[in-house]
Amino acid sequence: MKIPRFADLIIFENDDIIVINKPPFISSLDDRSRKAEAIGSEINILRLAKSYTPDAQVCHRLDRETSGCLVIAKHPEAYRFISMQFEHRQVKKVYHAIINGTHVFKDLKVELPILNLGNKNVSISKEGKPAETYFNSLVYFKHYTLVECRPVTGRMHQIRIHLATQRASIVGDDMYGGKPVFLSAIKRGYHLGKDQEEQSIMKRFALHAHEITLKLNPDTEMTFHAPYPKDFATLLKLLERFDS
Repeated sequence: MKIPRFADLIIFENDDIIVINKPPFISSLDDRSRKAEAIGSEINILRLAKSYTPDAQVCHRLDRETSGCLVIAKHPEAYRFISMQFEHRQVKKVYHAIINGTHVFKDLKVELPILNLGNKNVSISKEGKPAETYFNSLVYFKHYTLVECRPVTGRMHQIRIHLATQRASIVGDDMYGGKPVFLSAIKRGYHLGKDQEEQSIMKRFALHAHEITLKLNPDTEMTFHAPYPKDFATLLKLLERFDS
């Protein structure tokens, strides 16, 4: 994978923070579940950010496959200020996801506790921590739906597992029952060449951190938007063309 230039990812920057549009397939931080020798050579957002500004700290995480808005503090004081907003649930986050099936969600509230047993082993359990997400359907296709997801809490895999409980798993999210999208399934008369194996349109689950709202200082609140990356935009375009 080609390593992106950190400066090319920046949506917003001032003296305190940087907001980037994180590409998919790059971890936010070192992946604790991987072997130490693999981590040593692996690129991640924190390492890229520190090469740009030495005191950089990532204020929250996105899953490795998730793209979109990620906030980075440029110095410890900014990190504390932003972190407290996350801790007190004052940061508003909006994700977009493409899900399997046609689902009509109108301010659907899913409030199911999530138990994190470590090593990405996450499940719905009454022994877990409270988790709350709101869902709204944005665009309907024949076999898929584009949904807006607004997590109130910030548990690991929260949006993914909450959608799975509604039988509305995210496209390509095999961990939670999501099925990939193949062009042959939506385009009538599509044929592969001889001895060709069809690849899914997206090589990851279709989740994008579309928008984030937070305070830059006690008096100034701002909202930032991250455009869809190429793979997410391409899938939507093909669904509009062949699955509407």
